[in-house]
Amino acid sequence: MKKIFTDAVLAGIMISIGGIVYLSAENKTTGAFLFSFGLFTIIRYGFGLYTGKVGYIPENKLKYIPEVLMTFVGNMVGTGLISILIRFTRIWDKIHKNAEISMSLKISDSFQSNFILGILCGLLMYLAVENGKKCLNKSDVSFVFGTFVPVMIFILSGFNHSIADCFYYFSAVPDLQGFLYILTVAGGNAVGGMIVPLAKKIRK
Repeated sequence: MKKIFTDAVLAGIMISIGGIVYLSAENKTTGAFLFSFGLFTIIRYGFGLYTGKVGYIPENKLKYIPEVLMTFVGNMVGTGLISILIRFTRIWDKIHKNAEISMSLKISDSFQSNFILGILCGLLMYLAVENGKKCLNKSDVSFVFGTFVPVMIFILSGFNHSIADCFYYFSAVPDLQGFLYILTVAGGNAVGGMIVPLAKKIRK
């Protein structure tokens, strides 16, 4: 479990760095592209990301579920750590302001909207990770294209990613309502991430 937790914290840190560049970018398309580097690194180095693992629950035994939950906790720790650290930098004011705007919009949304947007993000994240795994050892651009594009799509479409939102949550004004939002999105991400694996089982 120590390795799982450590890899999850590292993944949370990478997603947080992606969140920082996205919140800092004036052009959202550029921000979405640069944010994608976080997932690229996570796949490349084998770090553990909740939205990259939860979709594989149907393909694993029950003992895999605690690993996914541990990954979620580790991701939260990683995002919280970076949020604390950047408070002591000159970029904090901008990050804090934009994180507040983002979280205010998300928290004011309805449960069903947040859940559905979480499902759509979970589907794209599963595809991004699966694409990355299939293309990991290829020397062409398929790995970059397969991982970057799904991430850019979910960001520019306004879908909800629970771990990125953890960073925004910690960087805004953390409260109970925001935490319940994170859990709602995490549930949606789980449902979306399992769509393709479950469909594969039905097709057999």
